[in-house]
Amino acid sequence: MLNMLRSLLLLVVFCFLTCSCSDPEIEEEEINARAFMDILNAETGEDINLLSNLEWDYATNLTDANLKRKTQFAADMSVRVKVRWEEVMKYNWKAFSDPTLKRQFMLYSLLGDAALSKDEIVSLHRIIGDMSKIYSTAKICDYSDKTQCNLSLEPDIVEIHANSRDEAELKHVWVSWRDAVGPHIRNMYRDYVHLLNKTAHLNHFKSADELWLFEYEEFNMKSLKGQIRTLWEQVKPLYQQLHAYVRHGLRKRYGSIVSENGPIPAHLLGNVWSQSWANLADDFKPFPNAAEQDITKNLKKQNYTVEKIFRTAEDFFTSIGLPKMVDLFWKKSIFTKPSDRNIICHASAWEFQDGEDFRIKMCTKVTEENFNTVHHEMGHIEYYMLFKDLPLPFRRGANPGFHEAVGDLVSLSVKSPKHLKKLNLFDARLDDPELMLNNLFEIGMTKLPLLPFSYMVDQWRWGVFSGKIPFDDYNCKWWELRQELQGLEPPVPRSEADFDPGSKYHIPSSTPYVRYFVAIILQFQFHRAACEKAGQYDRNNPHKLLHLCDIYQNKAAGTAIRQMLSLGASKPWPEALYTMTGQHVMDASALLEYFRPLQTWLEKKNRENNVHVGWEKSTKTCTKGK
Repeated sequence: MLNMLRSLLLLVVFCFLTCSCSDPEIEEEEINARAFMDILNAETGEDINLLSNLEWDYATNLTDANLKRKTQFAADMSVRVKVRWEEVMKYNWKAFSDPTLKRQFMLYSLLGDAALSKDEIVSLHRIIGDMSKIYSTAKICDYSDKTQCNLSLEPDIVEIHANSRDEAELKHVWVSWRDAVGPHIRNMYRDYVHLLNKTAHLNHFKSADELWLFEYEEFNMKSLKGQIRTLWEQVKPLYQQLHAYVRHGLRKRYGSIVSENGPIPAHLLGNVWSQSWANLADDFKPFPNAAEQDITKNLKKQNYTVEKIFRTAEDFFTSIGLPKMVDLFWKKSIFTKPSDRNIICHASAWEFQDGEDFRIKMCTKVTEENFNTVHHEMGHIEYYMLFKDLPLPFRRGANPGFHEAVGDLVSLSVKSPKHLKKLNLFDARLDDPELMLNNLFEIGMTKLPLLPFSYMVDQWRWGVFSGKIPFDDYNCKWWELRQELQGLEPPVPRSEADFDPGSKYHIPSSTPYVRYFVAIILQFQFHRAACEKAGQYDRNNPHKLLHLCDIYQNKAAGTAIRQMLSLGASKPWPEALYTMTGQHVMDASALLEYFRPLQTWLEKKNRENNVHVGWEKSTKTCTKGK
């Protein structure tokens, strides 16, 4: 009897290990499902290719006819998507043994906006298109000549914020831009929220914030939001030190307009949205008498053209063993703003699901900022090319933040004095500690303000989607969050007649934004791992600190990056993260380590100047009634 039990136990174990005891019906269904998936991927890829081309046509030529074509195709496609989804849901895919097949079915199980009726889809896409067009075509009047009312966001408004130090002009431009956009899309946004929430409900989510966060494969939304909040608390002390230092400098320049202990007026930070303070870096750099390194000036001195910037970025990627840009990239991309039509100038990278067509759309100028942006956008293209041969559902970033982090991972090397010197864009000594800290300060002025801003944008939308922020409190809650998280205030009192969220591209275009927060955290994790593999990082070696690392021409670092990118979304994102870093969770320690010399200096300087760290409540009011 005992021997029989042992034999039976061994048989069970053998069946379990070899799957020889699988349900025959499931096995047959899995074979059929594999053939179905091949057809589904092919048909869906064709639809996405056609839709992407129509979206490109509209983004690069903002006409009503192009919007109509794009919207109508999206509506027609939604009918086909719904039929395919119904077929997907007939399969008992959760019981499949093939993890790759099972994961494809899981990713297809989310119907998305195809759950809406055809008319509702047309309405949703039309609203997003109309809001984007208002944003992209808005014009304001010049401060000095009120009869000249043709100033557009790019390049005019962006350049004024970057270069002007006239407080009255900055206030005029800041208010005028928001007046030209926000009130015109405020009511549209309410209708958009209604349709997006209906989409979420039809996909069995409570609200659209949960629908968006599905891309992170985090089914406990409170847990994911809690992780992001914890990461913010980790980096908040560093941001507060930078905030205090910059506020002190702005108060010395502008006087009582800037409170000694309160939030910073948002129009004074060198950027339309105050998401980057890089344009103030030269004004407040730690060592103003150190050798000046004007990268924009040096780019022009070295006769850089827009094309040369793109070729230089391509050289960086190929130097670490990643693919070069395909011929169609150079033929079909738009690198400069056309003079014969309106386009959406916001820089973006595009794929067309045919394995051959990859493009960048950008209104590029020969500036340091655009030099870095080109590397960032080309990082997206590299990701597209490296996962192009995977099954269709896997041709995406491991999570949305991965995509944004990849280009910025490269930019961290591109911004390093070591790399700029190799390109003859930096001519000072690399052992000059003052110059190194100035460079680190400039990077901090770019990266650190984006953390609370990117958190705030989607914190606001999560509240709007969930109903915690009602329509009659949209704008006031926006400023409440900006004050709480960023320590900023508007230059003038605001009201619910305004709609300041609409002045940020990602709001009217319906683009999730917390991905940029995730990307900042991840890019430093990636950077530390790449620098370790390149042999350029050793915490205890002052010549191999994290902020001095440049992975240019290092194939070992490139191999690690390639392995991670080639996974696409074929694995849950913690596994992709582990492939590169040996960690399964997002971790801010690499960011803090990178900026440690800057934080130490800021803390010392703020103590010396007896500067208040943190901010008190703003005196600027927001009126809820229209």
